[in-house]
Formats: sequence, C-alpha cells, structure tokens
Amino acid sequence: MVKSSESESESESFSKDFAMAGAAAIISKTAVAPIERVKLLLQNQSEMIKRGNLKTPYLGLSNTFNRVFAQEGLLAFWRGHQANVIRYFPTQAFNFAFKGYFKTVFGFSRDKDGYIKWFAGNVASGSAAGATTSILLYHLDFARTRLATDSLECRATGHRQFKGLIHVYRKTISTDGFAGLYR
Repeated sequence: MVKSSESESESESFSKDFAMAGAAAIISKTAVAPIERVKLLLQNQSEMIKRGNLKTPYLGLSNTFNRVFAQEGLLAFWRGHQANVIRYFPTQAFNFAFKGYFKTVFGFSRDKDGYIKWFAGNVASGSAAGATTSILLYHLDFARTRLATDSLECRATGHRQFKGLIHVYRKTISTDGFAGLYR
C-alpha cells in the first residue's frame, strides 16, 4: 500500500486503494466490453452449439462482430458487462488491497531478511490475495459468462435464456443448487 502521509491509517489507505483500483477497473472494462463478449462467444461456441444456443460456428472475429450486431444490435456487445464490472471492480480492488494486507502478514523486509525471503513474501502475498479474491468472487465470473454467451440466434421465442444477473443466480440455484455457481 502506498501511504500519502505519515498519519494516514491503514483503513484509510485500504479504502483509497480499493476505490482507485475499482474506478480504473470500471473504465477499462467498459472500453473493452465488446471484445470481451466476442471472445467469450468464440471460446464457448462449441458448447453453445451442443446446447442448441448457436446454429453455426462463428468464423472468426469479424464474422462474430457482424453476426452479433446484425442479430442483436449494438448494445448486445455489452451483454454481461454489468456482471463483469461487478466482478472486476472488487477483483482488482481486493487483489490490490489484500496484497498489501498479506505483505504485512508475511512481513519480510528486503533489507532485514534478504532478497530471497522478501521476494518469496511478495510472491506469497500476491498469491494469497489472488486466491482469496477468487474464492470470494468466482460466482460473478460464472454469471458473466452465462450472460455473455446467451445468444438470440437459436431462440424460437426471440427471448434470451436469462433476463439479467439476478435471473442467472435464481435459475442456476434452482436447477443446480448453490454449488452450481462454482462449476
């Protein structure tokens, strides 16, 4: 954690780190949301075809962009974006803030303990921060993927499988239980 003054408390520093990292995450994820959606469609197209959610495979980036735009409109490129922001904001913020916390837990100093212990402490604190964050927030990544791959292409009714983030949770929990959010 970077302290701006000697008197700044750890909780104030944590809050500032959390807010700044979160704001940066929202801006960056909003800018690349169309690419994220296309990436998820391309990565999951085999499963989408098996489930009957896609008639024919996508033929690359431009084909995917064109088909999504033609079938679903411009705003479809931000489908799942809400879940992604809700997921990404705390992921980046928690990783950044928890790394500082875990660095104090491991407490190695480069000058006092030497480079190897200091380096190992940094790796361990980053790993612990990432693992803690993943355990807490994986369900949001699952929901984001379900929303982003919910295509209109094979829907005879013209309706999507999921209406939004809460609907993903309700439907998944009702069919697969709470553990279904972590598959």
